[in-house]
Amino acid sequence: MKNIFEFAEACLHEATIDRKLSLTHQAWLALQEDQLSFISVKAVEPIARVTFPKTPLLLPPREMPKRKIGSAEGVAAFFHAIAHVEFVAIYLAWDIIYRFRGLPDQFYKDWLKVADEEAQHFELIRSHLQIMQINYGDLPAHNGLWDHAKDTSDNLLARVAMVPRCMEARGLDVTPAIIEKFKRQGDNASVALLNRILTDEVGHVERGSYWFKFFCKQQNIEPEAKYQALIKQYYLGGKPKGPFNREMRIIAGFSHAELDWLENTTL
Repeated sequence: MKNIFEFAEACLHEATIDRKLSLTHQAWLALQEDQLSFISVKAVEPIARVTFPKTPLLLPPREMPKRKIGSAEGVAAFFHAIAHVEFVAIYLAWDIIYRFRGLPDQFYKDWLKVADEEAQHFELIRSHLQIMQINYGDLPAHNGLWDHAKDTSDNLLARVAMVPRCMEARGLDVTPAIIEKFKRQGDNASVALLNRILTDEVGHVERGSYWFKFFCKQQNIEPEAKYQALIKQYYLGGKPKGPFNREMRIIAGFSHAELDWLENTTL
């Protein structure tokens, strides 16, 4: 298998977690060895065909149990939730590759890099959970991230606006404060893991910003106005609530005008 779209289809339709991780790393290695094709040869299957493992049990976000990271159970639940986010992020990276064809090769290379890094994150968190005597799938999770993929399955600009530039960007806002909590608890392993993820996520959001602006320019669309319109259309509640990490979001390609709009509570 040396075609990126064949890798993508296999990963999206493969329910076995370890097989999905292995395929992702194989694809990244094939790219490094200049052995990966970007020629689309098969039709795109509907997003409803994407396959997830039988566990974890998926619940609506409002039904998820609330646990604080001050207890061992709370820490385990927190990292289980993060593991699920990173696992779904592998799907999201593969799906944007698979679903949207005829784009520059660099677009697919960028999102394959994201897929491989998300797979690394998941593997690191899964090992961290196992130290706490818990496996991924033992606790429930919610699938709000994948709902955004389904909502934007036919709209590339909406996908880029909603996934890297909205949902993933929230990690830039909230993760630094969580890292500080673990520092105060003396949990150096959790701090190192979250710092690694945060560093990579800045790059993922930046790639989202780059390609959002690229496609807006290609279509002669003003990007800041389009971003606002798409967030209002696809984000439940109109737009995310702050506070926002301006410093990291600027590094990740947000403009000051976009951040001013996000911070303004009126729509």
